[in-house]
Amino acid sequence: MSQTPYTVTVVLDRDYGERLSQIPSGQPVWIVDTPANRAAAENAWAQHSGTNHLTGVTTFKVGEYQSAEETFLGEFGSIDLHHGSYSAQPPYTVVNVIGVQLSHAIKSALSEYGFNEFHATGAGFRAVR
Repeated sequence: MSQTPYTVTVVLDRDYGERLSQIPSGQPVWIVDTPANRAAAENAWAQHSGTNHLTGVTTFKVGEYQSAEETFLGEFGSIDLHHGSYSAQPPYTVVNVIGVQLSHAIKSALSEYGFNEFHATGAGFRAVR
C-alpha cells in the first residue's frame, strides 16, 4: 500500500481566493496575503479550526510590485524550514506551486533543497525530491 507523499502547496496567484477550498483539507498551503486570498484563508481557518502550520493554511506578505518568481524565491526558505526535517517527521517531499511557471532560477533554487524532479502543470509546477 503506497502512502500519499507529504505535499506542500504554495499559491502565488494574488486572486486565487475561493479556489483555495479545492485544495484537500489537511494539506498545508502557503498563500500570498491579498484581500481575496485573506478572505478565503479566514474561511478555511473557521471551517478547520484544529489545523496548524503542518496541516492548514498559512498566509504570507508579498511586496506590491514583487513578481511571483521573486516572491517564491524569497519565501521558500521559510516554507522549507516549517515543513523540512527540522519541523516535520517525515519532512515534505513534494511542493505544488500555483501562480508561477518553473524558471531556471526557481529550478536552481529548488535543486539546492534536494528537488530533482520537475513537472509543469496548468497552473504552475510540481517539484519532487
